[in-house]
Amino acid sequence: MNIYGVVYKDQGKIYYFDGNNLKIPNNVTVIVETNRGEQFGKVVKKISQDEAKKIKEELKSIIRIATRKDYDQYLKNGKEVSEALINAQKFSDELGLGMRFINGDITFDRKQLLLSFYAEDRVDFRELARKLASIYHTRIELRQVGARDKACITGGIGVCGRPLCCATFLNHMDSITINMAKDQNLSLNPTKINGCCGRLLCCLTYEEDTYVENSKGMPVVGDKIDYQGKLGEVVSVDILNRRYKLLVDDEIKEVSLKNEKNS
Repeated sequence: MNIYGVVYKDQGKIYYFDGNNLKIPNNVTVIVETNRGEQFGKVVKKISQDEAKKIKEELKSIIRIATRKDYDQYLKNGKEVSEALINAQKFSDELGLGMRFINGDITFDRKQLLLSFYAEDRVDFRELARKLASIYHTRIELRQVGARDKACITGGIGVCGRPLCCATFLNHMDSITINMAKDQNLSLNPTKINGCCGRLLCCLTYEEDTYVENSKGMPVVGDKIDYQGKLGEVVSVDILNRRYKLLVDDEIKEVSLKNEKNS
């Protein structure tokens, strides 16, 4: 198993490819095979055997290590995408379509030009696609994205002060529910549980299992619990550290279940 992690842009998502018989150091650029066609990317890590066992999707191959000619073509493609975004926005405005283009990409082999846009309503963009195809002479795909996808494409900084999870390491968008915020004992204030996209935080999904496991045997706020022969009321719960605070005779008592769980 000779698997490498490849990114298409700096600090972008990591995608996995079969290196076959190639030996590729980190930070070396490569040409890879994808469902859309060939792409230009950069190797950022060699995947260990343990990590490889966790990869469930079918892997495409790294075709070759990129040459200087490949790099020049990559730069040329980038300029063409920037131009296409400007033209697409101009045509949209002329046709009154209400589209806002946010990102574009063209496959390395120029078989497909993909432009992503945001719009409040569904859009009939057939005329716009024809205009673009007459200029770039390749397959045009226009993809309407929602608020969560928009954040994933454009990136940004989350409430935690780190780059957005969806724009860095999350390769799959799992469903997120308000019950996850409740399981994690979070305030249901939208400013606390919503991300930059205005939707529920992505981190609620991959943190959920840890919170569910740690909450086993834990009380909830408002429960009445016997404490050294006296009845106390649970006033706060720290799920991750398996601690809670009781109000007993107007005094706060802290109780830890950490050792109980470990034993």
